[in-house]
Amino acid sequence: MSNAPLQGVKVVELGVWVAGPAVTGMLADWGADVLKIEPPTGDPQRAVFGALGVGDQVGVPPFEIDNRGKRSVVLDLRNDTDLETMMTLIGEADIFVTNVRPAGLQRLGLDADSLTKKFPRLIYGIITGYGLSGPDVDKAGYDIGAFWARSGLAHTTVAPDELPPGIRSGQGDHTTGMALASGVMAALFDRERTGKGRVVSTSLLRTGIYTIGWDYGVYLRYGKRQSTRPRHRNPAPQVNCYRCADGRAFWLLGLEADRHWPGFLKAIDRQDLASVENFKNARTRAVNAEEIIAVLDAHFATQDYAHWTSRFDAEDVWWAPLNSIPDAINDPQVIASGAFIDMTPQPGEAPYRAVNSPVDFNGYAPTYGPVPNLGQHEPKW
Repeated sequence: MSNAPLQGVKVVELGVWVAGPAVTGMLADWGADVLKIEPPTGDPQRAVFGALGVGDQVGVPPFEIDNRGKRSVVLDLRNDTDLETMMTLIGEADIFVTNVRPAGLQRLGLDADSLTKKFPRLIYGIITGYGLSGPDVDKAGYDIGAFWARSGLAHTTVAPDELPPGIRSGQGDHTTGMALASGVMAALFDRERTGKGRVVSTSLLRTGIYTIGWDYGVYLRYGKRQSTRPRHRNPAPQVNCYRCADGRAFWLLGLEADRHWPGFLKAIDRQDLASVENFKNARTRAVNAEEIIAVLDAHFATQDYAHWTSRFDAEDVWWAPLNSIPDAINDPQVIASGAFIDMTPQPGEAPYRAVNSPVDFNGYAPTYGPVPNLGQHEPKW
């Protein structure tokens, strides 16, 4: 850890579920000393698999990803003595991170105004559902509500007459966690110059809107946007997914449609399509997208995945595999990218692999874990 980017940086986390712990989880991966403050019942994410009969101390990958390498300290903040201990820990910290709702923080005297007045060098990072002002500042958000539903992101991913499918857990939380981590790092750098801390805030709502900023930008400027269409009506048939004879699928990446068209036709041995009036250029292919996609669907169904992808590589056609999670786990490039890491288990626990955080530093090889048991550590640095 001697060359860790955040060696010596002290972080206090008052976080639950995913978004707040995700921030400090990355900071811990980068070498920070993170004290995770938990109530006597623990972070509720520990028990997320409880309905499946899994205990709250082991075998909960969603908790493990965001909490490895931290120290778990149990404090009952309704107790004056424990709250005083909390204040002492924060006073000695560089960074405080929370995703507790503002009203709850204010009741405890842990709101941004109170702590930054008391500790002017403190960097105070907070994630909320909807922001620090407005009528819904204390409304429950979660990533499904604030990041996906209210931001317009979920609506934008499907055709206008369809309701979105079930959302995969934690996506908005992790995106928002990365946003706050970057802001906290900027504030830490600024403190080196000024000697003063800052309040750094973001919300699930804001990051959801930023995620689809292209669509928002067009609508704000021109008052309209292109609606999402089903795959078989995608107006960019060369930036679409197709299934092969063996059931595997790929995604074409022909963003420069007219430049990529001749090489693509050569790769699939369908140069005859170049003379079809409805397919002569990118505009006509967009207008007649349903027709050309049907032709390509039928053609790709005649050969297996290995055949088509080898032909793409031979003719420099840009593409990507449409991986399932098991596919990705066994993808040589995914493995080489460092996406998965070996965890340091607790004593008596079998070794296991986990998802890596998304940033590497040259010359630094972190030790991942162990994941702390509830209340495993003393309330001190």
